Amino acid sequence: MLVQDRAAPKSPKPPQIRPLPTVQSNRFAESKKLDFSTWVSENFYRIVAVIVLVTTVAAVFFVYSSTNMASLLCLQSQTQRAMDSISLPQINWNSIKPIADKTSPYANFRSEQWVVVSVSSYPSDALQKMVKIKGWQVLAIGNSRTPRNWSLKGAIFLSLDMQASLGFRVVDHLPYDSYVRKSVGYLFAIQHGAKKIFDADVRGEVIDNDLGKHFDVELVGEGARQEAILQYSHDNPNRTIVNPYIHFGQRSVWPRGLPLENVGEIGHEEFYTEVFGGKQFIQQGISNGLPDVDSVFYFTRKSGLEAFDIRFDEHAPKVVLPQGMMVPLNSFNTIYHSSAFWALMLPVSVSTMASDVLRGYWGQRLLWEIGSYVAVYPPTVHRYDRIKAYPFSDEKDLHLNVGRLIKFLVSWRSNKHKLFEKILELSYAMAEEGFWTEQDLKFTASWLQDLLAVGYQQPRLMTLELDRPLATIGHGDRKEFIPQKLPSIHLAVEETGMVSSEIGNLIRWRKNFGNAVLIMFCIGPVERTALEWRLLYGRIFKTVVILSAKKNSDLAVEEGQLVHLYKQLPKIFDRYSSADGFLFVEDDTVLNYWNLLQADKAKLWITDKVSMSWTAASTKENSDWYSKQADMVNKVVSRMPVHLQVNYKEAVKNEQSLIICSCEIFYVPRHFVSDFVDLVNLVGHLDIHQKVAVPMFFLSMDSPQNFDSVLSTMVYKQDLPSTNSSWTHYSAQAPAVHPWKVSSEEEFIKLIRIMAEGDPLLMELV
Repeated sequence: MLVQDRAAPKSPKPPQIRPLPTVQSNRFAESKKLDFSTWVSENFYRIVAVIVLVTTVAAVFFVYSSTNMASLLCLQSQTQRAMDSISLPQINWNSIKPIADKTSPYANFRSEQWVVVSVSSYPSDALQKMVKIKGWQVLAIGNSRTPRNWSLKGAIFLSLDMQASLGFRVVDHLPYDSYVRKSVGYLFAIQHGAKKIFDADVRGEVIDNDLGKHFDVELVGEGARQEAILQYSHDNPNRTIVNPYIHFGQRSVWPRGLPLENVGEIGHEEFYTEVFGGKQFIQQGISNGLPDVDSVFYFTRKSGLEAFDIRFDEHAPKVVLPQGMMVPLNSFNTIYHSSAFWALMLPVSVSTMASDVLRGYWGQRLLWEIGSYVAVYPPTVHRYDRIKAYPFSDEKDLHLNVGRLIKFLVSWRSNKHKLFEKILELSYAMAEEGFWTEQDLKFTASWLQDLLAVGYQQPRLMTLELDRPLATIGHGDRKEFIPQKLPSIHLAVEETGMVSSEIGNLIRWRKNFGNAVLIMFCIGPVERTALEWRLLYGRIFKTVVILSAKKNSDLAVEEGQLVHLYKQLPKIFDRYSSADGFLFVEDDTVLNYWNLLQADKAKLWITDKVSMSWTAASTKENSDWYSKQADMVNKVVSRMPVHLQVNYKEAVKNEQSLIICSCEIFYVPRHFVSDFVDLVNLVGHLDIHQKVAVPMFFLSMDSPQNFDSVLSTMVYKQDLPSTNSSWTHYSAQAPAVHPWKVSSEEEFIKLIRIMAEGDPLLMELV
């Protein structure tokens, strides 16, 4: 109708005058009845015509209006999209003003090595140990759940108020109740001289309280390890993600952040290549106990309410990833060197369980731009399972997007000429693709500006190797490493070493000793026997620790002196803090583990009832050595706590008597470990021989009548020929056999065959 009104009027035609009908002049004629029914009947055709006309006009108007409305909605949608489109922040990199610490009590404090943790409750035991790590400054970041009176001697604590006063831009983007507030801590550490940052968790106890044991804390200079590092092969260019747990002996465990479609890929590497170290600016450690696993693993791999205690191969070599290949990273066991500090930013628009994983993939992709790579290391911390996991819903966005994210990142390219420009561009692209929101794009802009404001220098770019033709891997470039197959958890069923052998007695033996550590001292040549001993006993015990007079890193043989080896045991006890017990054996003694099932693992085992092994010597009738040893023993006894001293004096009535044990085999259960360690500390620097110290310890820890007698029936001979030519003294019915010499692979094979009488499955090893 409006269109009609806007149309120009047409020239009117002259009206045609129709002649009026002739009307009879009868003024008094009878008038018609004007009732409704009569009127309808007389005007029926006219009424129908009017209805048709109105309907037609209405239909035309509706179609017209609908078309205009659709056009309007389409226009509104386009306008809304234009309003909602994400814009790339514009930053003048040369006009960023410095931010100095003018408010905190630590304004003048400087340290090159920092441990950054988020704290929501009072200091944990692990955190209290962490502050004692030499050379590292602990920085605790509070949130809205942190107690107001939180404090820990040796740690710097930043409350919410202190964080707000530092002047960092990122504070405006951070939630109050989340660990992602660690981003403030990273900036604070960099501002105060950080060169390395250990991104840690309050649940993780650093193994041996030494971050340098496995991590490469130094990449250059005298302290750096100048060595080649294994690298995953790039032979398959379509492989973009790996499960590092396989390399470290756990093929049925996968890390949080691994795409679920890759969980079933459990085969080990056919071969590796090598690269020279020095560029591993991000170093991911493996965690024993409760490793970094997702909720799917946690809720499907439990057979009850028992805590996870998963162990990885601590002797497996570290491994790096070539460009084009990624690995899940976390925020509780990772070292960042200064060249990768920009990669510490924790996203804020995704769930907390996805934040560090997305950060890890985002950071790995950008790491390639500076010619660097990620390295994964053997177990560096032990995390204790609290029997509590995050629900799957907290990880939903992670599981839905992570596979697509990896493909996107590997294919992403940038033409920018500075690293920070590339970082901002990638964050923009990820927001456009929906991996995070515009909030994280703005957060990235604030983060980069804050980095420059605290004095950080962005690294230089390197040529991206992804765009080069892949080099052919020659036969000489291939490096072989066969990962161990450690006991693990698979669908709530315990795996026992070689899966094909999970039958019969082997399962019972493994179940009995699967959480006990075997400590073996090798008197013979370890180059010929160390791997064989692990192969033999590693099927049964939690782990096998091998020591010898000479260290051999290639075979993971630790150094130790047999005369004082007991002084080294506390370190091993602490290393395997969740083990049920520790069985010590020398390599000249054969252990028939199938005959130890009836032994009580809560009691002490030793050869006190084997006369050739355990003797009482009189210091009056023997040499000065005995007298000196007895004097030192009496000195230690005099300083013992009451319960230890009483036990010892009840067992040894005469101070002139010296108990000597050959100590080829003994067992210490977990609940006696603390007493054993206390006794070692009491000995201190005294030169007490192993054969004297160990029986003294045992007699102090408990009464001999409480010792388990399982070793009383062992075969024990003193004098045998130099070779095992006769084989006559071996008995598969004894718990142990001594002595037995194994100095070559041939002799080991003979031993395996004779032991197969008690364990027929051993024949699979030969």
